[in-house]
Amino acid sequence: MLQRNTPPFSPQDFRMAVSGAVADTDVAVRPMAAGRVALVLIALAMGGFAIGVTEFAAMSILPDFAAGLGVDAPTAGHVISAYAAGVVVGAPILAVLGARSPRWLLLIGFMALFAVGNGLSAMAPTYEWMLVFRFLSGVPHGAYFGVAALVAASIVPLHLRTRAVSTILMGLTVATVIGVPFANLVSHAFGWRWTFAIVSVLAVITMGLVALFAPRDPAHADASPLRELGALKRSQVWLTLGVGAIGFGGMFCVYAYLASTLQAVTGVGPEILPWVFAVFGVGMFLGNILGAWAADRIGFPAAGGLLLWSAAALALYPFAAPHLWAVMVVVFLIGGGGGLGSVLQTRLMDVAGDAQTLAAALNHSAFNTANALGPLLGGLAIAAGYGWTSTGWVGMGLSLGGFAIFVIAWLAGRKRAASERLA
Repeated sequence: MLQRNTPPFSPQDFRMAVSGAVADTDVAVRPMAAGRVALVLIALAMGGFAIGVTEFAAMSILPDFAAGLGVDAPTAGHVISAYAAGVVVGAPILAVLGARSPRWLLLIGFMALFAVGNGLSAMAPTYEWMLVFRFLSGVPHGAYFGVAALVAASIVPLHLRTRAVSTILMGLTVATVIGVPFANLVSHAFGWRWTFAIVSVLAVITMGLVALFAPRDPAHADASPLRELGALKRSQVWLTLGVGAIGFGGMFCVYAYLASTLQAVTGVGPEILPWVFAVFGVGMFLGNILGAWAADRIGFPAAGGLLLWSAAALALYPFAAPHLWAVMVVVFLIGGGGGLGSVLQTRLMDVAGDAQTLAAALNHSAFNTANALGPLLGGLAIAAGYGWTSTGWVGMGLSLGGFAIFVIAWLAGRKRAASERLA
C-alpha cells in the first residue's frame, strides 16, 4: 500500500532508502546517502534532457532541416514519425535482450546507441538517410527511460517512488523549457545539424555520469528474456499502456500543430513562438511534479484526475486560440497534463510482477504511439476543413478515451483486490 500524507521529497527521505523498500523485486536496495542519491538522479535526468531535446526540438526545427534536405515540410514530418517508430519498436526489443545485463551497463549502452544515432543525424546527406538515422536514434529512447525509472525507484522508499521517477522525466520537461528554445536559436544561427550534434554530446556526458554514479547492482539471478515477456500476459499492463497510448494523444494532437495555429489563428509572428513553447514546457515541468506528488499520495487514481484535467484544458483551446494571452494560459494547462507519464510508469511497476524492465520500457512505446496517433487524427480533422483549432476537440476526445480505459483498469483492479481479500 502507498502511504498517505507523505511529506515533501527531502534529504531525510533519501536516507530512509533501505533494503526491500521498493516494489522492484529484482534489485535489493542498499542504504544510500542523500547526496549520492541526488547524484544518481541527476545523472539519469541528464539522459532524459538529451532525449527531450532531440524529440521536441526536431518538431520545432522541422522547417530548417526540410529546407536543408530539399523536401517540403509535410514530407519532412515523416522524420518525426521515424523517430517515434524507433521508440515503439526499440523499447520492447532492447528490454527483452538486456534482461540478463546489469542495469547500469544497459543505461550506458543505450546512451551510446543514442549518441551514434544523433551524431549520424547531424551528418545525414539525404532525406532517406535522415529517416534511417532518426529511426536509429529512437530505438534506445524507451528502454533508457524504462531502466532509468527502475534504478531511480530502487534507491528511495516505496512512498517516494513516483517522485524519484518523475525526476528522470523532469530532464525531459526541462528540455521543453530550455532545450527546445536553445535548439531553435542554434538551428537559426549555425544550422540545424548542430542541434543533433549537441544532443550527441549530451548523450556522451550522460554515459560518463552514469558510469560514475549509478549503483553497480548485478543483474538478478533469475532474469531472462522469457520472464520479461511474462508482462504481456497481464491485462493490467495492457490497460495501463492503453491509457497512455490514447490519453497522451490529446496533448500531442495540439502540440504538433501549435506553431501553425499560433500563426494562422492567433496571428503572431515567428519571434513569439519560442515563448509559447516555453510556457508549454513550464506547464509540463510543474505537471510532472504535481502528478508525482499526487501518485505518491493516492496512487493510480491520480492518472484519472490528470486525464480529466487534460480534457478540460483541451476543450478550452479552440476558444482561447484567437487571443495570445488566453492561449498561453491554456497551453500551460495542457502542458500540465504531461504529469501522466510518471504516474503510469510507477503503475506499471505495481502490475508487471517480475517483468519490470519490459513493462517500464513499454510505457514509452505507448507514449510515442500517442505521439503518432494525436497528430495523425488532428491532421485529418484539419484536412477535412474543421480548422486549426479542431485539434483541441480531437485532443479532448483522446483524453476522454484514455480516461475510459483508466476507469476499466481501476475497476478491474479493485475487483481483483476484493477477490484476493476474500480468498
